[in-house]
Amino acid sequence: MGMSASQARFLSLTARKTNVEYEGQQINQQRTTLSNESSNYYSQLTSMAVPVPPSTADYTKVSYTFVDGTEKNTVTSLVATKDTKTTGVYMLNYVQEIPANNMIVNGTNIITRTGTEGAFKYNIGTVELQEAGDDDDSIEKFVKAGIPYDVAVQYSPEERANKLKVEKQYVAMATEKYANDQWKVRYVKNPATGSYDAVLYSVKELTNVDYNEKTGASLSGIKQYAFGETTESREIKNAAAKVEQDATGRYTALFIYDDYEKDKESGTRYELTTTTESDDDAYNDATLRLKLYRYKIKTLN
Repeated sequence: MGMSASQARFLSLTARKTNVEYEGQQINQQRTTLSNESSNYYSQLTSMAVPVPPSTADYTKVSYTFVDGTEKNTVTSLVATKDTKTTGVYMLNYVQEIPANNMIVNGTNIITRTGTEGAFKYNIGTVELQEAGDDDDSIEKFVKAGIPYDVAVQYSPEERANKLKVEKQYVAMATEKYANDQWKVRYVKNPATGSYDAVLYSVKELTNVDYNEKTGASLSGIKQYAFGETTESREIKNAAAKVEQDATGRYTALFIYDDYEKDKESGTRYELTTTTESDDDAYNDATLRLKLYRYKIKTLN
């Protein structure tokens, strides 16, 4: 009996010893893992860039513009060439913004459709849209299209003919720009001039829009086209130019050559306007990244 108890005691102690050795191995393994992680963090720390507070100058864009008649020009690049050091001539790229008069979308209207298929009428309030670009220059046509009767009756035949001529010009411009060949017209008072000007509506858009079955009102706004100013852009590349700078290094003027290869004298000098724009969102984002970086460093330490 004593021998059995001693044997059981021995086996228990052996099992506990084995378990303790296993736990020790596990601890050593965890220590090795933690050591590797610590080494990785240290490597990341040594490879991180030194945190530098963002400068507003890094997020500020300076643009240069100059005016040539009605054209506004924005400099996109000014590049030194291999000859710039001896000639002072740079290669200039800039974008021209050229104003042009054309028919433009000038708002939308809810339009009411009445009548039956093939004989629909389209109204905005009491004004019925008329056929645009036809030869009708009668007082009745202009009154129906929105010009008050007491105004329309004062138009001379020449004035009515001139209004119809302008209306046809608008139709031609709108047809060319929007590829629609049928238009309706109404006349709207211009608050700046006091005159009544033609505005157009595309028959294709009038036909394709959905209308309320009970009221006849369009379920969406229908575009109104009016005469206005648009801006066309084109990029001028590799123009030869010399620059003038002030004491701060900013450009103050450009001399653009007509054709530097053929004539090294002829050209035009333009005064430059400097505009400074700040990207506040990018600056705030950089500031936030710096704060997160400092927090990360603090937690590693």
